[in-house]
Amino acid sequence: MNTPIVKVDRRDGRLAMAHMYVAFAALALGGLAGLLQVFVRSGRFELPANIGYYQVLTVHGVLLGLVLTTFFILGFQLAAVSRTSGTLSNGQRKAAWIGFWVMLIGTAMAAAMILLNEATVLYTFYAPLQAHWIFYLGLTFVVVGSWIVGFAQVAKYMEWRKQNPGQPSPLMTFMAVINVALWFVATLGVAAEVLFQLLPWSLGLVERVDVLISRTLFWYFGHPLVYFWLLPAYMCWYVVIPKVVGGKIFSDSLARLSFILFLLFSIPVGFHHQLVEPGIDAFWKFLQVVLTFMVVIPSLMTAFSLFASFELYGRSKGAKSVFGWFRMLPWGDARFVVPFIGMAAFIPAGAGGLINASNQMNQVVHNTIWVTGHFHLTLATSVVLTFFGIAYWLIPHLTGRVLTPAMNTLAIVQAMTWTLGMAIMSGAMHWVGLLGAPRRSSFSTYGDAPQAMEWIPYQIAQAVGGTILFAGIILVLIIFVNLAWFAPKGEEEFPIGEVEPNAEKTPMILENWKIWLTVTVALILVAYTIPFMDMFQSGPLGSKGYKLW
Repeated sequence: MNTPIVKVDRRDGRLAMAHMYVAFAALALGGLAGLLQVFVRSGRFELPANIGYYQVLTVHGVLLGLVLTTFFILGFQLAAVSRTSGTLSNGQRKAAWIGFWVMLIGTAMAAAMILLNEATVLYTFYAPLQAHWIFYLGLTFVVVGSWIVGFAQVAKYMEWRKQNPGQPSPLMTFMAVINVALWFVATLGVAAEVLFQLLPWSLGLVERVDVLISRTLFWYFGHPLVYFWLLPAYMCWYVVIPKVVGGKIFSDSLARLSFILFLLFSIPVGFHHQLVEPGIDAFWKFLQVVLTFMVVIPSLMTAFSLFASFELYGRSKGAKSVFGWFRMLPWGDARFVVPFIGMAAFIPAGAGGLINASNQMNQVVHNTIWVTGHFHLTLATSVVLTFFGIAYWLIPHLTGRVLTPAMNTLAIVQAMTWTLGMAIMSGAMHWVGLLGAPRRSSFSTYGDAPQAMEWIPYQIAQAVGGTILFAGIILVLIIFVNLAWFAPKGEEEFPIGEVEPNAEKTPMILENWKIWLTVTVALILVAYTIPFMDMFQSGPLGSKGYKLW
């Protein structure tokens, strides 16, 4: 069996850091656009130089929802695979660099069109909103580049399996490969939408597109996109946090099974974003709502596993009472505190997700700013705070520096600042959403609504919370610059937890990809085949409707 790698190879580290530089640049620009958004929404600020509200909304959504997340996740996973399965081969590294440059070129193309106000499409690729064809081609490059980087990770995994027959792969590598598989299957939907509908339409090759099909293809991708963001946070929670705490991973098998379940149940559920849309039979909406709620199972498994790890550690240190272990956790260590806040935020975020996915309760909050508030609890709190917590040890590990006590303290302050700002902003979004305030709207667009005056205090609260959040972004950028270039030279640990000695042996069926990919494809076919047939029969290709192309 291979000797475990303690330090990420310097060449792989440079590759991972290239992704990090782009991710944090996107954070700076996207965060500024978000600050401008909440100012405009408050009704107390107008954008200069004829910049449109929806233009900065698109900048914010694309840079933070797509660029920051995709580059950070792929960089983190490259480092994790290199750390746990060994240094990438020259061919694997070269492929990953090619993927990185393809993604970066695509990002530049899309960004240029947004800045020229030729792609103000609210981030969701929703027809009949139309962007310039360069924007769609650029985002296609981002997706294709991400596939290439993902395939490099899969190639390393396959190499490890070949060299270690009959052995379960390193847990973090396995998790990274699951996320790559989820990403690849999910992005097939948005790739089909862009290549066969939006690109020909924006080039003038076709006059119109089928809106229902385009939205269905987008949400086939849009919901698993959430889990593509979330699973790297779970990787940290399952594997890194137990090591940081000083304990053990409760169960390797449970961790692998939860990731497999996320792969199975996160893709065939896009209809729960389309519950109010006509053209989709109620039965298929109901089926996908049921499949959506199945994702609760691996989430509860994760919560059980994490708190079991915490309790086992506390008991080993002498904790006696039911929650005595809680005070023994390392509350002064930013590597633990920052992701832990993300974990805690996932409790209300998950509850909000159940409301959004419920056919009845969704009717109350659909297309209100409640959804935006939920989005900021899941991605912008649970996921992004965990990403920050990862960055605080990963960046110095890759750059050969250390997280100093001063930067550790500043990181905890940053997390508290972020939490306060998000509590104010997201809380206001949730509350005014229940009062009916629309999603993605500026003050000028609903200022004539009868309820507009009632909504103003909540919009001002969003601006206050957004300002505090932007202060948190400035703090994290200061920490990033310090850890990348100015922190003292040294060796920062890449923490990988060990499995509890008494845990059950990991069954190899969990790495039988023939089974899990077959089940994944079967669930997708069951959930989507007949609905798509109905759409084609009633839409542009069928005899029941009118020609939309």
